[in-house]
Amino acid sequence: MPNMKTAIVLSTLNARYNHASLGLRYLHANLGKHRHHAILHEATIKTPPDQVAREILARSPRLVGFGVYIWNTSQTLEVVRQLKQQAPELLIVLGGPEISFETESQILFSETDFVFKGEADFTFRDFVATWLEDGILPLSKVIEPRLPDLKSIVLPYSEYSDEDIRHRTLYVEASRGCPYKCEYCLSALDLSVRNFDSERFLNEMQRLIERGARQFKFVDRTFNLSPATSTRILQFFLEHIHLGLFLHFELVPDRLPDELKTLIEQYPPGSLQFEIGIQTWNPDVARNVSRRQNYERIVANLTYLREKTGVHTHADLIVGLPGESWTSFVAGFNALYELQPDEIQVGLLKRLKGTPIIRHDHKFAMKYCADVPFQILANKDLDADQVLALKIFADFWNAIANSGRFPGLHALVREQRRHDPFTFFNDLAQHLFCVFGRTHSIHLKELESEICDYLRTNGWDECHGTSPTLLRRGHGAIPARQARHLGIG
Repeated sequence: MPNMKTAIVLSTLNARYNHASLGLRYLHANLGKHRHHAILHEATIKTPPDQVAREILARSPRLVGFGVYIWNTSQTLEVVRQLKQQAPELLIVLGGPEISFETESQILFSETDFVFKGEADFTFRDFVATWLEDGILPLSKVIEPRLPDLKSIVLPYSEYSDEDIRHRTLYVEASRGCPYKCEYCLSALDLSVRNFDSERFLNEMQRLIERGARQFKFVDRTFNLSPATSTRILQFFLEHIHLGLFLHFELVPDRLPDELKTLIEQYPPGSLQFEIGIQTWNPDVARNVSRRQNYERIVANLTYLREKTGVHTHADLIVGLPGESWTSFVAGFNALYELQPDEIQVGLLKRLKGTPIIRHDHKFAMKYCADVPFQILANKDLDADQVLALKIFADFWNAIANSGRFPGLHALVREQRRHDPFTFFNDLAQHLFCVFGRTHSIHLKELESEICDYLRTNGWDECHGTSPTLLRRGHGAIPARQARHLGIG
């Protein structure tokens, strides 16, 4: 019979310290009478693997479970190998999206004892109960998924500690699943959208607010899918907005009914952030990946959000979708730029395990990196040099435009109209890459100085209004990056 004191450690390697794993907290909350036999352990991908292993083994567990994601696969492998080397008898189980698909082909699969596919809230609970109470383990190494009944699931929000509430992003969800079938996304595999009971969910949000929580990031794929549910949630948080809340939602871009607009308009500037997945401005490319969206409504909604609300808009574009050429991407970027979202997140297409995007591999000559994060290298419409140039552009665009530190650059582009927006920022990005030889770890003062030199050398007006807004903190609960776009801090 396993040691009943600390039988289980539930662990993951987060991308950053300020991220808190919602998945681990669901597993812990739903262990029932065996919850007190388990503890949570979180590190980051920058934590040395030997340190992670030492911290886990110091608890003398009999079982360790890891959440595996695209950003922590290689680091998790190193930790698992060290644990197995130092404690061969230790049971190691894995779960999470990265290990749930193409499971048997992964190196991690051969290094572990059991793998839980899909939503494991109840399958892991049942596994633990059988193991602790009867000493019985499954015959199969792969535990197939069983969708939990959301009415029966124990909500995990009491698992957030006071430290989490003070220093970390709190992830919450009012629903699971997505009705859309975009082929680059794991949500394309969802069978349906399931909603948590709104009253129950909002009671948990009330408790978090009473404990001091001020930032909430909703992980729902389509928050505005059900106007009845989303209006109720927005109304609830609006009643508490005087406390200085910051809320992040992911929205379907062409779905913004009047009942939502009425509430959105009442939120103070910067308190709402909407992540709006555009992905491509080319309707033919959108059809290639089974993405349905109404571009006229997208234009109307982004215009409305800019002109009538204080919402911080974060729009996404993807480089490398099948059928998207350089010319097509540039035209889409420029069209989106003219709508003036606060941020345009340019990301390279990733070949996520299990996604239907692989059906285009032959026709569009899709080539991906074999290692994490499995990004596009080239395809029929974008050669390797073009993909690299767009990667450089994306990195510097994020550091310069999305950061909100150089607002004067947008004024130069819009006032002088010497180049289209993409050409201006791409020429600047390629120049900066030639100067620094990298796109990261560049001191802000050096970046500012080189941007000003570039502008003067290339005959733009004097470097006026481009100085960075060096904000060390946000305004209330508004994060510093969003606060820069508002000009507050």
